[in-house]
Amino acid sequence: MEIDLEDALAFRPLPSFQLSVEGVDVPVDESNLISKAYQLIRSRTERVDTEYAIHLKKKIPMGGGLGGGSSNAAATLNALNQLWKLNFSLQELEKMGVELGADVPFFIKGGVQLVEGIGDILTPMDYALLKEYSFLLVVPPIHISTPWAYNALNKTLQPNKRLPKFSPLSKPMKWELFDNDFERVIRKTYPEISNIKEKLQNAGALYAGLSGSGSTVFGVFDNHQKAEALLENFSPYQTFLSSPVFHY
Repeated sequence: MEIDLEDALAFRPLPSFQLSVEGVDVPVDESNLISKAYQLIRSRTERVDTEYAIHLKKKIPMGGGLGGGSSNAAATLNALNQLWKLNFSLQELEKMGVELGADVPFFIKGGVQLVEGIGDILTPMDYALLKEYSFLLVVPPIHISTPWAYNALNKTLQPNKRLPKFSPLSKPMKWELFDNDFERVIRKTYPEISNIKEKLQNAGALYAGLSGSGSTVFGVFDNHQKAEALLENFSPYQTFLSSPVFHY
């Protein structure tokens, strides 16, 4: 599910590609996912009218399991496809995204999708039932390594051939089906995650859980004002109040 917490990317014509970042100290070399996305789609065409400088204004916390890097890579593919008039289909862009990371294909279209395989099998889902919810994000100052999380869970990045745990969203919502397998190992090493989850539950969240491999913990609320009033309760953690984003 895509939410309305977002970074900002600005594209400016220049003779050669450049990347700059505002708001956080991150590498701007070829290791950056934006750079990788730029070079990937650039390699699919022989000539372009101009290269571009990209400026990233960072708002999504790094290492929080919120897909900030993946969404920026997808935004780069989408933007350059339009700016260079390459006419790649969304499906072709999703295939490119697989080369960059498992989460990148999802962000090509965003919205609410069922993701299977290694992120390459995407099925849009009915989003109507999510319109009424708000999501309170609590980000502790913990950076959790995704490779470490997978190793700790004894998983690999190979395709998961099991059937998904739940089918399209239905009412009443079965929040327990959203439980995150990573929590079992991450909460043991980082008890702070458990404390935040418990505090969200005690504050009236319909559900609270870990986002991705962490470290962000989110609470689901059916009352936006109630969730907003709780923001200060989680100081000094970084907090955000967000809503789902729908494109279709």
